[in-house]
Amino acid sequence: MILEDALNAMRAHADPQRAVESAAYHKQTREVLGVSNPVLNDLTKTWRQALSVEERVTLADALWNSNIFEARIAAAKLLTQARIRPDQAVWDLIQSWVPQFDSWAIADHACMAGQKRLVADPSRLNEVEEWVRAAPWPDTLWIRRAALVITLPWTKQNHPKPEEEAARERILGWVAECATLKHGAMQKAVAWWLRDLSKHDAARVRTFLMDHGPIMKPFAVKEAGRHIGFTVADLPEPAPEPAITPDLSDESPAQE
Repeated sequence: MILEDALNAMRAHADPQRAVESAAYHKQTREVLGVSNPVLNDLTKTWRQALSVEERVTLADALWNSNIFEARIAAAKLLTQARIRPDQAVWDLIQSWVPQFDSWAIADHACMAGQKRLVADPSRLNEVEEWVRAAPWPDTLWIRRAALVITLPWTKQNHPKPEEEAARERILGWVAECATLKHGAMQKAVAWWLRDLSKHDAARVRTFLMDHGPIMKPFAVKEAGRHIGFTVADLPEPAPEPAITPDLSDESPAQE
């Protein structure tokens, strides 16, 4: 299959009214076809079954570079599969997309594909850690946000193995770093990560919020604690400002 075939298949399901609405909702300036997610799911499932890994990587790269909204989402869906062997080319391609993220819908689909590759080889967390400190801020908002979205699988375990627990704690360190960034999208990503973890380790999220909640935006604290009944009112009181004692050592003695 070549790019033209794939685009023609998507254009056959284009809906002009949906395209207008989707472009407005997702704030897109790139071309939007108006193809629904269920249709993209069906198309990419068929392509995955028909193509080798190498062919999928080639097609995904071409779809992404077309810069069409649904084509970028389809590129990610084409690579979203738990078992891919070999998968290094898939991981490399997904990584190459990260600096180009500019829309949560595209970014989140790409990160879902990336999640599978991280779970397959957790040593790749070393590469993701570099995204957390990508500079300059706020130009790298989407890169830093991706570091949290792509690591969501580590919020899911009820009984994590020691290596999974270590990875979770490592990522929580990144979440703490990102919690200092006041941009709304970043705060939402922090809250998302913590909210998902709270379903499996409520105590750890409570501890995190007690430690880092005071620097988070109130809406993010509320969302992070939604499933465990934690609210802004539960945050610790800020430490009182230390009293300042005037230094009189340089003053002249009072005149009699």
